[in-house]
Amino acid sequence: MTVTAPPPLAPAQPPPFRLSGAQLGLIASNFLMWGGFFAVIPLITVHFAGSVESGGLGWAAASVGLVLGLRQLTQQGLTVLGGAWADRVGPKPLILAGCVLRSLGFAWMAFSGTLPVLLASALLAGIGGGLFDAPKNAAITAVTQPEHRTQMFSLASISGNLGMVTGPLIGAALLGLGFQVAALASACVYLLAAAVMGLTLPHVRPPKRPPGSGMAGLRAAANNAPFRRFTLVLIGYFLLSTQINVAITLKAIALAGPQATGPLYAVSAGLAVALQYPLLRLAERYLRVRTVLTLAVGAVGVALGLMALASTFGALLLCVGLYSLGTMLVYPTQQTLTARFAPAGQVGSYFGFSAISLGIGGALGSVLGGWLVDTGTSIGVPALPWVLLAATGLVTAWGLRWALRDLAPAVR
Repeated sequence: MTVTAPPPLAPAQPPPFRLSGAQLGLIASNFLMWGGFFAVIPLITVHFAGSVESGGLGWAAASVGLVLGLRQLTQQGLTVLGGAWADRVGPKPLILAGCVLRSLGFAWMAFSGTLPVLLASALLAGIGGGLFDAPKNAAITAVTQPEHRTQMFSLASISGNLGMVTGPLIGAALLGLGFQVAALASACVYLLAAAVMGLTLPHVRPPKRPPGSGMAGLRAAANNAPFRRFTLVLIGYFLLSTQINVAITLKAIALAGPQATGPLYAVSAGLAVALQYPLLRLAERYLRVRTVLTLAVGAVGVALGLMALASTFGALLLCVGLYSLGTMLVYPTQQTLTARFAPAGQVGSYFGFSAISLGIGGALGSVLGGWLVDTGTSIGVPALPWVLLAATGLVTAWGLRWALRDLAPAVR
């Protein structure tokens, strides 16, 4: 008698992705945080560096860039430690404390009339961001199954982009009532985000405490050569991504006045809201993560280079569209890779270490963006910042291919 072998079992399908209360809370609070942030941050450039004739204070763009850069450096520098702390105490207490400190920083910023006071308030806001940044990503990782993390990070990014759409519009509307009102409103939004997290996020601790001191996870991340290369090369990308708050905003104001910030951010974030999730799913199906990253960073560099040719606000918005197509793919792929690199119990530390790229790149971008705009204008070469930024993008895209060359196929 012939025995027929049973047909091979079909591979097990992952369970469908259904959002839990904690995940919905993270998405909602992310929307509030980004909305509150972008309701006031673009207005710092408009209010303090805008011309006196248009209602600004007429400060040098480089001074405002210094403020934004130091805030960025403070936040991302502390994020390195915030991630390690999250591995010890859990992400929730740090997220709540960070939201409260960010609220106090923006409230103080409302009453800033001199550069030292503005710097101090921006530093306090940066400290708050440093406490909740990496823990928020660690919380997403903790409450999401590995097979669904790319989708969850993408949804979190979409909620952030929705905040980027609504924040500047609300901020621009509030600016008519004065910068003080806009900054105080943003401070209240962060208190609301803290309330949402307090009600929905469980107090998640790592399943196993990492051995050794609280810095063991950071040392492990720093000693992971592929992850270290990946983090350091991304400094170039974050130098470029910061220009939406500095050089691009300054050019938009020059072309269309202070009211240009609303449409500028609406196009940037609106495209991400509409296209990020389907574009990411399509890219995942056909391309390696390394390829997605290099193409996305290259697109950002090309878009910035084309801005040298934009002589109208409409042309600038077209360039911003290409810029947004690149930036919308970088965040979820970078965060997913970071979560895959991290061993159990050290997720927060890896996210904290990865903040080095955003801290250094964001600080350099904020300072250099304003300085390059001022320098290009003073020497009569307005294309200077855009040419140098485009070159940075292309070099960074090449650097990513080099940095990720040895990754195992399972990680790619």
